[in-house]
Amino acid sequence: MSGRAQLMWDEGVTGYDFGPGHPMDPVRLALTMRLVEALGVDRSPDLAVVAAKAAGDSTLRLVHRQDYIDAVRRASLDPVAAEAHYGLGTGDDPAFGGMHEASALIAGQSVAAAEAVWAGRVGHAVNFAGGLHHAMPGAASGFCIYNDAALAIARLLELGAERVAYIDLDVHHGDGVQTVFWDDPRVLTVSLHEHPRTLFPGTGWPGEAGGEGAEGGAVNVALPPGTVDEGWLRALHAVLPELLDAFGPQVLVTQHGADTHAEDPLAHLALTVDAQRAGAEAVHGWAHEHAGGRWLALGGG
Repeated sequence: MSGRAQLMWDEGVTGYDFGPGHPMDPVRLALTMRLVEALGVDRSPDLAVVAAKAAGDSTLRLVHRQDYIDAVRRASLDPVAAEAHYGLGTGDDPAFGGMHEASALIAGQSVAAAEAVWAGRVGHAVNFAGGLHHAMPGAASGFCIYNDAALAIARLLELGAERVAYIDLDVHHGDGVQTVFWDDPRVLTVSLHEHPRTLFPGTGWPGEAGGEGAEGGAVNVALPPGTVDEGWLRALHAVLPELLDAFGPQVLVTQHGADTHAEDPLAHLALTVDAQRAGAEAVHGWAHEHAGGRWLALGGG
């Protein structure tokens, strides 16, 4: 396997824009890429910057229902006619022109990254525009239209992966990914998040542990509001190593939402950048220790 890493980037992902005043401002993506360029990370001989095509319907159907994909496409052409029963045109997920294209482009980056890692062309891949973990098979939710994380995992399974571990470090529960793989023993979903009693989406209770035939395949660590670096890192290190050792994943897919930070306006954990970096470094080590170095990292809130 190559030791090279792959960064997925297409300027078109900044078209994922819910409009003025919405918390999910695409400027965060552009600024991140400008920082990558300013630091010269994109010029490293160990990193390739790659753009992939948008996910087509056959790929989107690995997770999403065709009637929902069709509804997103209709809303993309005529935002005023967005169908609320699909979660479209709501306060969280306003419809906008080009919504299908921008959402499918983000999904395409994550799927292509998963393919590159599984094929051994690179050891690690990252799509910081991804991590849209709330989208459900038949509905948008929580600023998420297509669930690129679930799509990447589904593609890995389609390619022959038998054990995929998904680690979600966003402040919100990774409910969409958990739902998609609730009954699938090939996928371990682990979510470390603010307690559902105090934060959207209100799921991710410790008792949510997987469906019939996949008992123990969902793990939820719900943390109280105000949790700081030490408590968050203690929870992370107390749970993940033994789980990964027992599950024996062939590849890690991880979600790194920045909204655990103390200054996030919508949530109530109190992490610093130091803890977020330490979490990513821990995941990197676990990828090598437990998954042969295969690691797909995604962004998030």
